Amino acid sequence: MRWPSATRSRSLGVYAALFLCVAALGGWQWNEHRRFAENARQALINRGRDITSTLGIVVNSQRRFGYLVVKDRIESALNALLHPGELESIAILSATGEPIASAGPAVEITPAMMRGPGVYWRQHDLTLMNLMDLGVGGPAGPAEDPVRPGTFVVTNPRLQKALRSAAANRGAANRPAAEGAEPAPPPAAVPRFPFSRPAWMDQEEYDSIIRKQGAHSLVVSLSTAELRRTVRADLLLRSLVTLLASGLAFFSAFAWRNFYRNAELRIRLVKAGEMNSHLAEMNFAAAGLAHETRNPLNLIRGFAQMIAMQPEAAPKLRAHASAIIEEADRVTVQLNEFIDYSKPREAHFGPVEVAKLVAAVARTLLPDIEDKQIVVVPPAAPLTISADEALFRQALFNLLLNAVQAVAPGGRIEVRTLAAAGDEAVLEIADDGPGVPATERANIFKPYVTMREKGVGLGLAIVHQIVAAHRWDIVCTANSPRGALFRLSHLKLAARPA
Repeated sequence: MRWPSATRSRSLGVYAALFLCVAALGGWQWNEHRRFAENARQALINRGRDITSTLGIVVNSQRRFGYLVVKDRIESALNALLHPGELESIAILSATGEPIASAGPAVEITPAMMRGPGVYWRQHDLTLMNLMDLGVGGPAGPAEDPVRPGTFVVTNPRLQKALRSAAANRGAANRPAAEGAEPAPPPAAVPRFPFSRPAWMDQEEYDSIIRKQGAHSLVVSLSTAELRRTVRADLLLRSLVTLLASGLAFFSAFAWRNFYRNAELRIRLVKAGEMNSHLAEMNFAAAGLAHETRNPLNLIRGFAQMIAMQPEAAPKLRAHASAIIEEADRVTVQLNEFIDYSKPREAHFGPVEVAKLVAAVARTLLPDIEDKQIVVVPPAAPLTISADEALFRQALFNLLLNAVQAVAPGGRIEVRTLAAAGDEAVLEIADDGPGVPATERANIFKPYVTMREKGVGLGLAIVHQIVAAHRWDIVCTANSPRGALFRLSHLKLAARPA
């Protein structure tokens, strides 16, 4: 069915609009997902920075003598802060990038990380480095003392002993003099960082300790499992929204297509109804015209018959009169069949004995059967079906007449009844005539299609009407070994009386 060009253009516009809406929604959802993922990443970074700030407070709380942190104690405190699946590792780095205290799995530190922005994403974790020093010491003591970090992580027993000695000396210098003793000269200004190079430590070792044991920055490793799970869930949700929108657009397009097709079909049905009404009126008028034509035709035939019966009429005139009678009879038969074909078929069901009805129809055709010495075999078993007896009789008459006309003298016609599934039966009428070519079997039930030279072509069309009125089926097939076979199926068995 071809749609009008305007309808096709409108439908294409609707399909394009639906496609653009789905594409726009998909693009919007993708951008929103990217923004969600970026916000989730930034939130994890901010949380890592908050953790490093908290760790700075923890480290400051572990100081002794204002700047010393014992490694065992700070690592114990850091281990208490670890949370599997969230905070995986913590490390305190020196100025050289070496870890001087850590908790959890070792964190890989590269020179590029020491010079970079401090945020590094890996496959399963986020490494965050806080480059802010944990306090910075100023110049103090002798001129050879460098600028030192504000926190040291110590483990060397000798260094701890020296720090304790320096602290004791500082305490002695601050004690008051004994009564009666001369006051001691005021001590030199005590530097902010009392730690200075001991006498037993050379300058190189002292500089190495400051460089390697001074806390320079904090590094934390955060798990990204929860981040990845959240981002995947958001992607799945937005994909589901886009998929639902695509399905809705598809069904909308399908509904639009069906709407226009239904509208087109409704228009065609209205036109077909109008055409059927017009054809029914024409059929009724044609049937009336055929009925009215028979009266003058019978009059013409009567006059021709009177002329043919006059002995004094010329032989040529009587021959013409006989021809008129013959043609009048032929046209009358055609008119009768046309009027019969034009009648509406409405079946009134009742019990019908098939064998008895076949015998009655055969008696009607007995002159023709005896004239050609045809053998007619009736059904062997009795069968009662539910049918309209008058219509069924006419159908059997047309089928048997068609078989009688088709077979040669001395031919054979057989009527068989067969049981089918349930409460159904099958009726077959077979002959040994020339049969019907396979290419014509689908057309012989159409009006005015005949295999005989003088046939009208309405007999089998009337049979088809009667079969349709009973909601049966009829087919024409080849009989074995020769001839034609007409099979009526879906015949309903009559209900047996209780």
